Amino acid sequence: MTETAPGLGEFDFAGDDHVVPFQVEGLDVRGRAVQLGPMLDAILERHSYPLPVARLVAETVVLTVLLGTSLKFEGKLIVQTQGDGPVDLVVADFSTPDRVRAYARYDEEALAAAEKGGRTQPHELLGNGILAFTIDQGAYTQRYQGIVALDGATLEEIAAVYFRQSEQIPTKVRLAVAELLDRDENGKPRHRWRAGGMVAQFLPEAPERMRQPDLPGGDGDDGDAGLLFDEDDLWAEAKVMVETIDIDELTDPTVGTERLLYRLFHERGVRVYQPQAVYDRCSCSRDKIREVLEGLSDEDIEHSIEDGQIKVTCEFCSTNYRFEASEVRSQ
Repeated sequence: MTETAPGLGEFDFAGDDHVVPFQVEGLDVRGRAVQLGPMLDAILERHSYPLPVARLVAETVVLTVLLGTSLKFEGKLIVQTQGDGPVDLVVADFSTPDRVRAYARYDEEALAAAEKGGRTQPHELLGNGILAFTIDQGAYTQRYQGIVALDGATLEEIAAVYFRQSEQIPTKVRLAVAELLDRDENGKPRHRWRAGGMVAQFLPEAPERMRQPDLPGGDGDDGDAGLLFDEDDLWAEAKVMVETIDIDELTDPTVGTERLLYRLFHERGVRVYQPQAVYDRCSCSRDKIREVLEGLSDEDIEHSIEDGQIKVTCEFCSTNYRFEASEVRSQ
């Protein structure tokens, strides 16, 4: 894989809103990388979140699409934080093969106080709580859920703990969010969001090379033995490479995902695969909302009626639905 301007040989760049799978055979590493633009902008614009909240949602979306596009079956991945901080809920889900949606819930007064006090780091906004990864393959199957504490200063760090505890595969995650202030085609000021990310995993042919030291307090915790753990040299090299990525590189539209991968891994031989597009598409519908309402008691329905109608707004896409009470009352 050789780099030539403006592309990489005969290879076309994936561009924004496309997840690029890659493999570095010389390091026994596989992963995915992405840059998000218009899709992320559409999600954030409809909610008009305060800047700190928008950043949390953006990072969650990046993490979700990186993991969701690796699903080999029809289903859904839900990534969700729940905490006691000003932003008590952030959730993003990916429905195969390409649909993404997300939203956050926050306390306006608590958030304003946090901003005034300069407490806007992820761990300060989320507080104490959990990060949950849920895989849902639909009806007739049991959901899988992995949960870790919100134990880390950033979403990157929290996700790393999840992979250590649940996946047992050496994994490195990078996430980045950027605001762009420019002008549109009419010269008017414009605010846009961009985000990027990468997940790299060590997958050698010999599984025993993947062993990691146990986390303190885990079932396999053997005291100080983890301090003597010798990390595989190839994975150590790969981690250093991924850690050198600058935040601006992950979000810069002039760099591009493939060019970034080339910069990082060309000496080891990086191979990229067909990119997968992701879209801002909600799964809500009038029929689905009606089914939920039909499951309510008559008393709950009565309490939901306003001006003769039941009004429901989708928290993800902000679509408004209106129903006559007679449509959902049990007969």
